[in-house]
Amino acid sequence: MKTETIHIESRTERLSAVREFVSEAARTFGFSEEDVGKIALAVDEACTNVIKHAYRFDPTKKIAITVHAANGTFEIRIRDNGNAFDPGRIHQPDMKEYMTHFRRGGLGVYLMRSLMDKVEYEIKPGKMNEVRLIKFLAN
Repeated sequence: MKTETIHIESRTERLSAVREFVSEAARTFGFSEEDVGKIALAVDEACTNVIKHAYRFDPTKKIAITVHAANGTFEIRIRDNGNAFDPGRIHQPDMKEYMTHFRRGGLGVYLMRSLMDKVEYEIKPGKMNEVRLIKFLAN
């Protein structure tokens, strides 16, 4: 069982450090490079959502990223103290309509759900938001 945490400022320039941190932990846990890439992208999307939406690009705010790896389960917890949101209001996008109109953005939650085995939220308005991204190591 291994648990590690990093704290970053709410700045997009810090996302590369997060990707590196998570990728190294996923490789060490035994994931293929393809799965390492999926995990890193999902975490990047989650952190970008915090920076953009929860903190509205306020670089003085902090994000905590914790990796917990044990018993075939790799879990990343991303915590912030920003604005809460209701994950139930995020619907599956119509990709055909999305591509037809050349839309940009708005696919973060969809990508996280597609790339990871489980995505869970704990929202305590005014206190803390946490997204848990979970990937199982195949035997």
